[in-house]
Amino acid sequence: MFINCHSFHSLRYGTIPIQDLVQQTAEHNVRCLALTDINTVTGIYDFYKLCKEKGIKPIVGMEVRVDYELYYICLAKNPKGIGEVNKLLTNYNCEHVQIPKINPDLPDNIIIYPLHNLPEKLSDNEFIGIRYEELNLLIKPKLKKLIPKMVILHPVTFKTKQEYNLHRILRAIDNNTLLSKLNESDVCKATETFVDKKELLQKYIHYPQIIGNTKMIIGYCSFDFDFSTPKNKKYYTDSKENDIKLLRKLAYEGLEKKYSMNHTEAKQRLEKELAVIDQLNFCAYFLITWDIIQYSNKMGFMHVGRGSGANSIVSYCIGITAICPLELDLYFERFLNLNRKTPPDFDIDWSWQRRDIILEYIFKKYGKDHVAFCGTNVEFKYRSIFREVGKAFGLPKEELDALATKPMNQHDDNSVFRLVHKYGKLLEKFPNQRSMHSCGILISEEPITNYSALEMPPKGFPIVQFDMHTAEDIGLEKFDILSQRGLGTINDTVQLIEKKRGIKVDIEDTALSKDEVKCNEFLSIGKTIGCFYIESPAMRGLLRRLKCDNYKVLVAASSIIRPGVAQSGMMKEYIFRHNNPTQFEYFHEVFEKELGETYGIMVYQEDVIKIALHFGGLPASDGDVLRRAMSGKGRSLAALQKVKDHFFESCRAKGHPEQLSKEVYRQIESFAGYSFCKAHSASYAVESYQSLFLKVFYPIEFMVCAINNGGGFYRTEVYVHEAKMSGATINNPCVNLSEWQTTVYGTDVYLGLMHIEKLEGRLGQLIPEERKKNGEYRSLENFVKRIPIGIEILQILIFIGAFRFTGKQKHELLIEARFLLGNNKEVYRQPTLLEEPQKSYHLPKIERNKFEDAFDEIEILGFPVSFSPFDLLQTKYRGSVMAKNLIKYHKKQVKMLAYLISRKHVPIKNKREGNKRDEMFFGTWIDAEGEYFDTAHFPDSLKQYPFQGGGCYLLLGTVEVDFHFPTITIHKMAKMPFIPDPRYSMDQEKSQETQRNLREDVSMTFRKPYPQEHEIGLPREKMR
Repeated sequence: MFINCHSFHSLRYGTIPIQDLVQQTAEHNVRCLALTDINTVTGIYDFYKLCKEKGIKPIVGMEVRVDYELYYICLAKNPKGIGEVNKLLTNYNCEHVQIPKINPDLPDNIIIYPLHNLPEKLSDNEFIGIRYEELNLLIKPKLKKLIPKMVILHPVTFKTKQEYNLHRILRAIDNNTLLSKLNESDVCKATETFVDKKELLQKYIHYPQIIGNTKMIIGYCSFDFDFSTPKNKKYYTDSKENDIKLLRKLAYEGLEKKYSMNHTEAKQRLEKELAVIDQLNFCAYFLITWDIIQYSNKMGFMHVGRGSGANSIVSYCIGITAICPLELDLYFERFLNLNRKTPPDFDIDWSWQRRDIILEYIFKKYGKDHVAFCGTNVEFKYRSIFREVGKAFGLPKEELDALATKPMNQHDDNSVFRLVHKYGKLLEKFPNQRSMHSCGILISEEPITNYSALEMPPKGFPIVQFDMHTAEDIGLEKFDILSQRGLGTINDTVQLIEKKRGIKVDIEDTALSKDEVKCNEFLSIGKTIGCFYIESPAMRGLLRRLKCDNYKVLVAASSIIRPGVAQSGMMKEYIFRHNNPTQFEYFHEVFEKELGETYGIMVYQEDVIKIALHFGGLPASDGDVLRRAMSGKGRSLAALQKVKDHFFESCRAKGHPEQLSKEVYRQIESFAGYSFCKAHSASYAVESYQSLFLKVFYPIEFMVCAINNGGGFYRTEVYVHEAKMSGATINNPCVNLSEWQTTVYGTDVYLGLMHIEKLEGRLGQLIPEERKKNGEYRSLENFVKRIPIGIEILQILIFIGAFRFTGKQKHELLIEARFLLGNNKEVYRQPTLLEEPQKSYHLPKIERNKFEDAFDEIEILGFPVSFSPFDLLQTKYRGSVMAKNLIKYHKKQVKMLAYLISRKHVPIKNKREGNKRDEMFFGTWIDAEGEYFDTAHFPDSLKQYPFQGGGCYLLLGTVEVDFHFPTITIHKMAKMPFIPDPRYSMDQEKSQETQRNLREDVSMTFRKPYPQEHEIGLPREKMR
């Protein structure tokens, strides 16, 4: 009888999670239920499975609305029916085809109209839904004659009175209005909750035909879905036989190029993999990925293949990945095993500038009817919940800001705030809107609308209405098509070197960078700023602690920096064992045999599986559950708990000490969702080496391209500093020499016009375009005649020195600009054939303070260029020691003057206060010589000497050298004042303002504190 139920996937309307809806149905002893969310099928697959578990007949469909108006409810008679309604909605969402208000062509659906939208004629599959509160209307002759086509309509939208209020809040949020201003049509009826089935039928007792019709249409509907069969595109060619034939041919062609036909080990591994790929029907998945790479290569794009697919020699031979699995002894079973039901991950990265071209190819090649992005359900988040609910209650902006920014215990204790808290907590984990998965593409065998309606988000590629977990559940495996700035930097640098120096660098030849001595020297001292994945302070510190000077150690470092390894305490232990290989014993022979390369420490996902299988004695199927958990893909906590139980049972059976088993499983658990497989780390390491090679041998070009690709971990200023340290002369933007992006002439780097904050992109790109077309700008007047510009932006260009080629002082140019653009309007002046000579004005020469330009630069660019921040300090003191000498001062107190680059917030346990959660910061700085060093700021120090924004600080602290890496533990610090801004010598307050614009990079961490050394139970001797 309940043929119109809404879950919370009816966004900002329904209030019932799918699980609760099915549970409530079971409690009411109802044996049949229809899920008809508004314009979505997001929940139908979870709904189907849960209903089957409870012995309830699931009916699926959709409530079709346009601009909030209910047109009709569709109930799918069969799986084909849900495809019909998906197609209808997809055409509306993606092609702007209007949805018919009546008589839609949906033969495999039951259509139920509300009383306010009755068609003139009803087809055989069309009915009218009548609510029990509308039964008294049946005395009207017009409606009475329609009783033979009527069914019971009792929508379900909420469970309790409280949830009805929540529904109203959701409707206010959706309409961006106040609760008090909601209309009756904006919200559901107050009766839309579950009632007892007998009670509902009693209300229709005088209309047996309506009851009979309802039972009849329920009988018509049957939605059976096979979750076990793959829904991805079946074949790349026309058959399975031809797919494996093509894959084998490609693999052996690659084998000959990359090894040789006589390489026995490679051939054996290749044959083993091909057999498993064929047996598991993954050939098409490999060939489609290969096809995408072929297109990329044809276009001259650079890509990186990573993920577990990089464990495969087949993927290496056919060019998907650049990682030799034999060189690194990559674990084949992590990539593929017969227990694995889903294809391996191929995470393919392209430059952020190129990804859309790849996506367009995929949609065109495989057909828009078969390709879509995965969706994601964006939930209401802590801050947005309180802000949105507060708005619905009519709170003013100041109070909304307080709700969104302050912790709950600091909110006012008044009745409205209490209501906001009450309903805000109810909204936690509620889906708020659908969005696009960052990289997951689905390519289906049947039209993708057989499984979901599609939506068109602003990015311009259609998405399905469910997330990656549901996609995987129903048999649709995603292809991960990613983008990153690191590849853009590498690609652009190679092109820039060829353009500026005429040198072709074959950066794809990984031996070029991996085996280069100078690259390994830079790596071992952490001289890696700008390099992909290895430039953060934490990573540079790790490289120095490991004295990392080769590819294999870098592969390990790329994984142990991940939260899972660090949180388990394995990162600290790995550093110790790497530096002291004779000062520990393997605590069990399995660890020595399986993890000898990493000193008996679990570093990669493969290591966890090896230990679970060989130490714990788990079956391979449990290993697959662990793999999915570590990849962040497993949704079943129950399955993971079963694995845990099996692990301890098996360890006891094998006679392992209980303490050892507990410690091993603690490490296994800490990996979940936060570790890399070895192939993934190896892929990252290759890209790190490629960028490092360019940094070492072509540092200026590399830094220019890092700046143009938006940098990485740090702000632009840091990469500009790196270019300067590499021998570049940094020049402010110039209308005659600068491009939109930063460019280089020899060792002269000209900052791009893009770095002038208030200069809009259209105008910033027009300036160099016009110069290329019609020659250099000859004067300020000539520039103004050729570029439509207002006085405000023109003044900014003058202040940054963009017209210094004229040889005139800034004050002269400013007066001239006023003469030329006195009315402040953007006017395009068509150049004339015979230009009038420019009037010349003789203005007095003004003596300018040499530091004025630096303050202009801070204001416009965010950092000084003409001088260093140290030049602007009032003090001439530069510290008692420089960064390069810190390693000699272990356990000694030092005083340093430094410029703040970045600081990272880290949660810790405060021992003095009973392990209460507290916070500290790690700082990264440069000294007066431009060299980097790091500091640690513990809670006691921070309370007395907090950070006060960007700028220079005087630091007092003790040097601690931890495995070759010095850090200063700060006791005291003070921000040092700049000289007063000479541009505002008459205004003391204003003269201090500019230095407050100096920036710092701040990163916050919200994880649990890492365990201390004494909390890690890892023994360094054999356990017997």
